[in-house]
Amino acid sequence: MLASIFHVTHTADFYDEAGKLKFKDIGTEVLANQPHIQTSLLKEHRPHLDAEQLRQANGVVVLTPQVTSRTFEGNPNLLAIGRFGVGYDSVDVAACTQAEVLIYITAGAVNRSVAEATIGWMIALSHHTATKDRLVRQLQWNERAKYMGRDLREHTFGAVGLGGIARETLRLLTPFGMNPPVAFDPFVTPATAKELGVEMVPLPELMRRADFVSIHCPLTPETRDLIGPAELALMKPDGFLINTARGGIVNEKALYEALKDRRIAGAAIDCFDVEPVVYPHPFAKLDNALLAPHSIAWTDELFRDIGRAVCQGMVDLSLGCRPHGAVNPEVFDRPGFKEKWSRVRVVP
Repeated sequence: MLASIFHVTHTADFYDEAGKLKFKDIGTEVLANQPHIQTSLLKEHRPHLDAEQLRQANGVVVLTPQVTSRTFEGNPNLLAIGRFGVGYDSVDVAACTQAEVLIYITAGAVNRSVAEATIGWMIALSHHTATKDRLVRQLQWNERAKYMGRDLREHTFGAVGLGGIARETLRLLTPFGMNPPVAFDPFVTPATAKELGVEMVPLPELMRRADFVSIHCPLTPETRDLIGPAELALMKPDGFLINTARGGIVNEKALYEALKDRRIAGAAIDCFDVEPVVYPHPFAKLDNALLAPHSIAWTDELFRDIGRAVCQGMVDLSLGCRPHGAVNPEVFDRPGFKEKWSRVRVVP
């Protein structure tokens, strides 16, 4: 018998303790416009998403909780996890597939906001904005000549990973008159690189040539510690590193030593090995590091666009359509998933 209601729930961390939405817009109007979709909010925020929280859910929109095998115990009607964003290192993808649950991300929805944040940090680093702010506050006006900045023009941008965010960053950088960009990404074809106007190079060459090394790849077993002591040693002394991707891709100890010893000029870091940061971090001691609590790209527009995308994915599933951004598309071919999908989807 076909279901008449498709139940979507959001994790509790979208709301404060009083039940008020923390953010201006998370796209829920997409669900509100569908009479066959019922929405709810988890009553309690937990670091791990537990099965007993999800007894009624067919789909779950997840902000920060980790998704593990225990998320799926005894939930025969749970069809999908919609990750609010593009990173999914907090999700056990194999456990999702084993439980015949789809995991999808909001591919494309974050590109503009993260690209803007990346360029903002490039300018902040190269123009010493934090230091110059401090000179005024500490009445050190006459020290300003010691902190000459650099334009972006005539310098080289290097992208570690050439997905949607990196490509949008390159598009927005076009008017700045930078040198032709370089990138490292083993999954990008020569034809695509030519179309983008990007020179694909091995990682060591990128580290040597780029004035701005910007991380735009996901955290996987293959990319963990991708940027370590050897790679950082190749950077220019006046080069900058920017990480808006994930902690763990850049070895924190190696980066700290490179910054402390002034072997590179600076870094902007939005993501850390362990989050949230609840104890003083070594990077906080450095005057050549800019830090943010994994939110440098958070804007009202970003959350609106992500929310609309993840909610539209739930609508698509409820109507028997495949959503954009599937991480484990092989689940669509599993008999158990097919049976469950046929049982919980709604025929308009």
